[in-house]
Amino acid sequence: MATESGTATGTDKVKRGALLGAVFLMATSAIGPGFITQTTEFTVQLGAAFAFAILISILVDIAVQLNVWRVIGVSGLRAQDLGNRVLPGLGYLIAALVVFGGLVFNVGNIAGTSLGLDALFGLEVKIGGGISALIAIGIFLSRRAGVAMDRVVVALGVLMIGMTVYAMIVSGPPVGEALRQSVLPEDIDFLAITTLIGGTVGGYITYAGAHRLVDAGITGPERVARVSRGSVTALLLTGVMRWVLFLAILGVVAGGYVLGEANPTADAFQHAAGEVGLRLFGIILWAAGITSVIGASYTSVSFLVTFAPSFERRRNWLVVGFVLVSAAVFLLLNQAPTTLLVLAGALNGLILPVGFGVLLWVALRRGDLLGGYRYPRWLLGIGVLAWLLTLYLGANSLGGIADLWN
Repeated sequence: MATESGTATGTDKVKRGALLGAVFLMATSAIGPGFITQTTEFTVQLGAAFAFAILISILVDIAVQLNVWRVIGVSGLRAQDLGNRVLPGLGYLIAALVVFGGLVFNVGNIAGTSLGLDALFGLEVKIGGGISALIAIGIFLSRRAGVAMDRVVVALGVLMIGMTVYAMIVSGPPVGEALRQSVLPEDIDFLAITTLIGGTVGGYITYAGAHRLVDAGITGPERVARVSRGSVTALLLTGVMRWVLFLAILGVVAGGYVLGEANPTADAFQHAAGEVGLRLFGIILWAAGITSVIGASYTSVSFLVTFAPSFERRRNWLVVGFVLVSAAVFLLLNQAPTTLLVLAGALNGLILPVGFGVLLWVALRRGDLLGGYRYPRWLLGIGVLAWLLTLYLGANSLGGIADLWN
C-alpha cells in the first residue's frame, strides 16, 4: 500500500476509487460473521421491535464516524500519531490494544470464511479457512495492493447486499410493521443497541476507512466535504445491510418458523429460498468473513507503520504476516478462541472511548494539528454526546474482563 501513497496526487479517478474503497472498507469491516450472528439473534428475540435498535445505532454510529473521519482526514494523521501528539505514549497504547483486538477477531473472521465455504461447497473447515487466508494474502501481495483491496471490498460489499436483498424479498417480511416499530417500538432493548454500536464502530473498525483516506492522500481541510460524505455513506451502507438482513430473518420468524440453534442464519436462508438460500448464505458469510479479514489486517497494521520507517517500507509483508498468524491460530485451535474473543471485545469497548476522546480533544483544543481548520461546534457537540455513550459501553465491557476471572 505504501506505493499508492506516492501516486495519490494523480488522477481524480484514482482518488474516487480510493475514497469508494475507504467507504466499503469501513462498511465491510463492520459486516463480519459476528454482525450476521448478532442480527439474527436479536431479530429472533425482539422481532419487529429490533428495527428501533438498528435505527438508534445507525444515528450514533454516524455521530462517531463523522468526527473520526473529519479529524483524521483534515489532520492527515492516523489515530495513533494524534494520540502521541496529545500525550506521548498514548498512541502506542491505543495501537497495542487495536492490534491485539484485530488479531483475535481476525481468527473469528477466518472461522467465518470457513463456515461460508462449508455451506457453499461442503469444504472441511480447516481447508476453507486456509484457502480464504491465501486469497487475502494474494490481494496484499499484488503489485497494486491498494487498488486491488479497494476493488475487492467494493465488489464483495455490493454482492453481499444484493444477495441479502434477494433473500429479504423471498422471505416476505412485514415491512410496514418493521417501519412502525422503528419509531414506535413495543420493546426497547438497550443491550441490543449497545451491542450494535460496539460491533459497528468498535476497535479497529472505527479507524478502517479514515486510515485508508490517509494512505490514499485524501486529506486536508479542502477535502472536508468529500471526507464527510464518505463517512456517512459508509455507515449508511452498513445500516442498509443490517436492515435487509434483519428483514430477511424477520420474514421467516414472523411466519412462525422456529430457527435451529446450530446455525440459525443458515436455517433462515434455507427456509426462505430452499437450497438456493443455503448457498446464498454461504456466499454472504464467506464475503463477510474475507472482507473483514482484509479490513482487520490492513487497519491493524496501519497502527504500526508510523512507528518505524522500516515498517512502512515492509507494510504489505506485515499485513501478510498478520493474516498468516491469524490463520495459524485458527488452524491450530480449529475454532475461534472464545475466551480471547471475549477479552478482545471487552478491550474494544475500552478502546472506543479512549481513541474517540483523543480525536475530540484534537477537535476542541488542538487546532494546530488541523491546519487552522475551524471545527464545527455542532459536530463537536454531537460527538461529545456520542462519546458519553461510549463511556457507558466501555464500563459495560469491563464485565467481559471480569467474567474471565470467574
